[in-house]
Formats: sequence, C-alpha cells, structure tokens
Amino acid sequence: MTFGNDFKGLKAVVTGGASGIGRATAELLSARGARVAVLDLQTEGVAEPLLAFRADMGDRASVNAAIAAAAEALGGLDVLVNNVGIGAQGTVADNDDAEWARVLDINVTSIARATAAALPLLRKSSAAAIVNTCSIAARNGLPDRALYSASKGAVLSLTFAMATDHVREGIRVNCVCPGTASTPWVDRLLEKAADPAAERAALEARQAIGRLVTPEEVAGAIAYLASPLSGSTTGTALDVDGGVSTLRVRPAGS
Repeated sequence: MTFGNDFKGLKAVVTGGASGIGRATAELLSARGARVAVLDLQTEGVAEPLLAFRADMGDRASVNAAIAAAAEALGGLDVLVNNVGIGAQGTVADNDDAEWARVLDINVTSIARATAAALPLLRKSSAAAIVNTCSIAARNGLPDRALYSASKGAVLSLTFAMATDHVREGIRVNCVCPGTASTPWVDRLLEKAADPAAERAALEARQAIGRLVTPEEVAGAIAYLASPLSGSTTGTALDVDGGVSTLRVRPAGS
C-alpha cells in the first residue's frame, strides 16, 4: 500500500460533504481510491464519482436512513468523517436557549447520531476509522465565540471518549482542529461585518502563516488520520491552524 492509493477498495461517508471542508475531503478520499458518499441537507452540485444522500443531521431517523442507504450503495463502510457543523457568534449573553440547543445538537449530538448508525458497519471493517471535525476554538479563547467554542470543546472530549470506547473493536477515532478556514461559512460571516476587508485581514493576521487555512489542507489532515497507513494513530487531535495554537511570532516589520 502506498500514498495515493491508500483508500483503494474502502468506502467512506462524509457528513456535511456538499461544500467546504467536507467537499474537499470527499473529493480527496475519492481521488485516493475510496468510494465516497456525502450526506448533507443540500446535495445539489455533488457530481459523480461522489454519491449524495440528503440527511437532516438533527433528526436521528433521517441520519439512520441516510447512513443505511449510503452503506448499501457503497457496499459497506470503512471510514466515517463527522464533518457537519454550524457556527455561532457572541458572548454567553448573546445567544438564547434555543440557539444553544440548535448549535450543540448539530455540532455535537449529530456526531453521536451518525456514529451510532455507522458502528455496526464499521465493526465489520478491517480498516475502520472515524474522524471528527473539531476546531482550534476547543483549546483557544477566541473572542465572541462562546457557544461555538463550547460545542467544539465537546467534540474534542467526545473524540477521546469514542476512541477509548472503540479501540478494542479495531475502530480508530481522531479529530482535526482547523484554524479559520476559507469556507462558505466564513465568507458569509465576513459579509455581515461592518468592514469585510478589515475583518478578513484581522482573521488572516491571527494565523502565523498570514492567511486563512484552505479546505484542501484540512482535507489532507483528515485523510491522514483516516488512512490505513495511520493504523497506530487514535485518540489524537491534529491542529491545522496556521500556527495559532503554538506560535507567537513578532508583528510584521518588527
């Protein structure tokens, strides 16, 4: 087995796979040999060789049906990428109970839903892997991201718990922690800013590399964790954050 065809013969499901990081991941896994199905609320524009299944990740029956249909079409399941997620802005005073429930449901509980549906299938695989999309917000204090950070902190803890629960079953569980990435959600966030150009510049400056992370870079990290070549990697959180978490560089020109 070599890099480039390490997913040959494997079957993968990517939630939130119709755009952004999920789409980049689905395309990369497919390019490296996997048969891939994406689950999303909106699947327009998802083209072959990817398969698309509509799923409301906030509804267990919908998730169960979509995972079952995807596995049937793929002929099994080896890799689950729990990527679906939504954003939230503000301090603890800025989101009501309904918004807290909505964000935690999609960002955290949907991982439990998808994983519970996939476990019977993954237990049959000799290369079973789960990768959750977390965030640097889980381990860094970001301004006006209280609810979002809480949800991603839960994803981080959930990843470690899942890895422990299922390691003896041969199912590896890891997560990626992206920095601010150039995704449709970030684009929508910037559009709402009073000065979109200044806000983008501030986000880029926060990361030591001086730019936003690309979806393809996060996809590469997800593929690394999901690959059979990483068979000894489990219970790991991999930062793809442009250096936010550990680098303290001098301001430009100083």
